[in-house]
Order: sequence, then structure tokens, then C-alpha cells
Amino acid sequence: MVQEICPELFCIEVPLPDSPLKTLNSYVVRTPDRSLIIDTGFNHKVCLEAMTKGLNTLGINLAKTDIFVTHFHADHFSLVPKLRTPTTRVYFNRLEAEILENWQGFGPMLKNADRHGFPKGKLKAALESHPGSKFGADWAPELNILSEGQTLTYGDYTFTCVETPGHTLGHLCLYDVANKIFVSGDHVLIDITPNIQGWMDHENPLMRYMESLKKVRNFDVKFVLPGHRRRFTDLASRVDELISHHEDRLNEIRNILDQGPGTAYETAARMTWDIKAATWDDFPVAQQWFATGEALSHLRYLEANEEIHQHVIDQHVRFVLPETISR
Repeated sequence: MVQEICPELFCIEVPLPDSPLKTLNSYVVRTPDRSLIIDTGFNHKVCLEAMTKGLNTLGINLAKTDIFVTHFHADHFSLVPKLRTPTTRVYFNRLEAEILENWQGFGPMLKNADRHGFPKGKLKAALESHPGSKFGADWAPELNILSEGQTLTYGDYTFTCVETPGHTLGHLCLYDVANKIFVSGDHVLIDITPNIQGWMDHENPLMRYMESLKKVRNFDVKFVLPGHRRRFTDLASRVDELISHHEDRLNEIRNILDQGPGTAYETAARMTWDIKAATWDDFPVAQQWFATGEALSHLRYLEANEEIHQHVIDQHVRFVLPETISR
């Protein structure tokens, strides 16, 4: 499905097979000289067919089209190699370009998951069968690196890059000040909360995310164009809701740890989740993985604020409220 949002600015709705996200919003700025695609979809024939049909409907010549990718998740990046031509410029961020260049497979991730209590042997098959893995990019094309404040002009639209780390390490949004358009990628979504993962030991992604939310809160915006679900207008209110959501999550974890120490996996099992499953054990393994990573991002936030500490017991990291130690 193709919808016109503003003059010569369109949204192509791209199905995401096997994903609870259901669809991706790919945005297209059409100009006679050179067009721009923002985000693409999985490396999957259904995504390619939807994009090809939408681009053909708009009369887009891919040889005269560039691609901007908000972040490296497969549903945004992976179709790029299928769409690019020898004359296509692919715009991306530095930090995640380095991750793609140095990708070492799931080994380090699985080892870290084990340290944080995820049962051995449970995760590998789930990760390999996850759509983000099955439908990832065949290869990474040459990337043109953009950073904070750089601009892209296509037709009547001039987008300024806004660095918004949190959902991923190098996430980039685009803001057209004159037209009051904010392309939010997965930084701000209206019907669902962006997943914030905390698997990297040296990072505090929730802190970065909260800072990034506050950074964009007061942008003068008429249209918010998110990577998934419906478009909306009130950016400030949605930012406030997301901040409040994470503050509630932090309080929930404080209450859980007040009852005793736990690994990230054990903590996630005791948190409330909007998933249709009777018990934690009934969660799909991939959803347990995302939930544990989300719990870990909140635990790292509390640890950085010196509210909790970690202790390694039997090679597993457990998080502890200091006041519970003497009980």
C-alpha cells in the first residue's frame, strides 16, 4: 500500500513476515532529479515485492535514488543490497557501520546471555530462526556516513540528521524544520514501546535513550513518521509517555530486587509483559530474549546510578539492592 503524506512524500507499507511488528513504514521522497528512500524491510521476497510494486507505482527510478537507513536492524537495513544500484548512495551511521564490519556471529552474544542467567542451549536455535537472522542482508554495501547536524536535501525537503542512541547504538532520525516533519525510525513509536536492549557490558542504553527522548521532545513537529505502526502528531506527549513507561519499569525492578537478588533472566521472568502467555515458561524463547535484554538495560541504568550492585556467583551475574544484603 502506498500513501501520500505530503506533496511528493509517500509511505510504502512493507509486510514483515514472521515478525510481531507486522509491517515497516518505508518513506519515499520523489523528485524529478533524485529521490530518497528511508528504510527498506527484510531481505525477503515479500518485502522486495512490496517495495518494488510501491516504487513502480510512484515511478521511482532506482538508478536515480538514494537510501537512508535509520539503524541496522534487519527490518530497516536488510533489503538495501537488493535495491541499490551502482549509482545509489546509501546513508548510514558510523557506530553501526563498524558493528556490521566487525560482526562475529552469535558467539559473544550467547556467552553474555549465559552470564546473565539465560539457560544454556535454549537460545542459539531461537536466534538463528528469528526473522532478523533468517532475513538479514546478504552483504553490506558501501556506506556514506552521516552524523549529527548533517543535512540531506531532496526536492522541497531538507532533513537534518539527529543522533538518537538508545534503541540501537547509532540510531539516526531526520528532522525537516521548515516542513515540521520528524522521521523517528524506531526512536519514538506511538502504539508500542521501542525495545531497549542492554547486552553490551560497557553501555547504558536506557540512559542514552532517555537523553535522546528529551533531546527531541520540544521539536516543532506537524508530522511524526515512525518506522512502524501509525503516524501521529503530538511528539511531546508521546515522549512523556515513553519516559513515564521506563520510570515505571525502573520502579518495578526496584520492587523485584527488594525481595532478593536476581539475574537479568530471573528479573525479566518476574516483570509484567504485554505478551499473550500464561506464564514466563510459555513465552517464545525469542521473546524471553528480548524481555531479558530489556530488563538488563534497566538494571544497568540502576547500577550506573549506584542504586544496585552486581555480584558474580557461579559465573552468573546477579543484581542486588545494597539494603537487602544485611537482611
